Amino acid sequence: MRRIIGVDPGIALAGYGIIQGDAHRMQVVASGVLVTHKELSLPQRLLALYEGLSEIISEYNPTEIAVEELFFRRNVTTAFAVGQARGVFLLAAEQQGLSYFEYTPPQVKQGVSGYGKADKKQMQQMVKLLLGLSTIPKPDDVADALAVAICHMQFSGWHQAISK
Repeated sequence: MRRIIGVDPGIALAGYGIIQGDAHRMQVVASGVLVTHKELSLPQRLLALYEGLSEIISEYNPTEIAVEELFFRRNVTTAFAVGQARGVFLLAAEQQGLSYFEYTPPQVKQGVSGYGKADKKQMQQMVKLLLGLSTIPKPDDVADALAVAICHMQFSGWHQAISK
């Protein structure tokens, strides 16, 4: 059974969601957010993210990590900080031997809803439906991370099927 951790990168809040199963049947193993406080220096925040993700990987033993690619239109400073956080997630995954995959926001939307321009509410409803949850995961960072994991489960299953 495959176990995937999806990550919605952020510097203040980084969502994570671990799912297991296959493209036809998935269930949530764990989900939550890694939180850093703005009074900490950037290196301290990055260390907290690294340690937090490393602990989660050690505890739940996923074999693959899927991370959403950055998509920023306005705040370059935020984009740089989130980019550094993504680097920390890459490092933690590599050190623990996880296979690493990235998806753009339209790819995540396509993989989860079948429509690359789905809105946030549609995506959250699909995450709830596909994972058999009674409520939409909160905060949004968790729902986004689970969507990334679902996307990877769907796309990687498709790639495996066509390669046979």
